Amino acid sequence: MGLFGKLFDPVKRKRKLYDKKLEEGMLAQRKGDIRLYAQLSEEAEKMWAEIEALEKEKG
Repeated sequence: MGLFGKLFDPVKRKRKLYDKKLEEGMLAQRKGDIRLYAQLSEEAEKMWAEIEALEKEKG
């Protein structure tokens, strides 16, 4: 992997987005917005599946 591969690592980028989505869900749950929490959790699960697929491709 070259220099640009390390700078633009899609797995690392998606993990940051995943972490942010989980945090948004946690905050929604704390506010009592269970529907939003469920929606954000579902999106986070899909993102995690994408992350796992990318990691398998990497080797």
